[in-house]
Amino acid sequence: MLAYASQGLPNEQGSVSGSQIRQFLNRCDEGLSGLAELLSEYVRATRGDQAPPHLAFIRVLARDAADAQAAIQMVLAQPSIGSQMIDNLNASMHLRALLTDLFLIDEILKP
Repeated sequence: MLAYASQGLPNEQGSVSGSQIRQFLNRCDEGLSGLAELLSEYVRATRGDQAPPHLAFIRVLARDAADAQAAIQMVLAQPSIGSQMIDNLNASMHLRALLTDLFLIDEILKP
């Protein structure tokens, strides 16, 4: 997404990265569906008595994922996706919050 955003393209037509941007956004949208549930199951199975604070944070992650997913779906609904739109999506606090949540939970859940 960063590479596409930096190209300054008015729409996704006529470039390799442009033809891939919808595919990447769709994959991201699909990946966010059920992510919190999967993490919750993993935490319950591996953390025992330590699960409650992890589960509380996963609820935060779920809200951030839903917000980021709404932004992604709004972009996907557009007839044309230009570089500026992707640049704005990348800068969205909703997407940034989700990424930070994922970095944190990844670090904490490492074996």
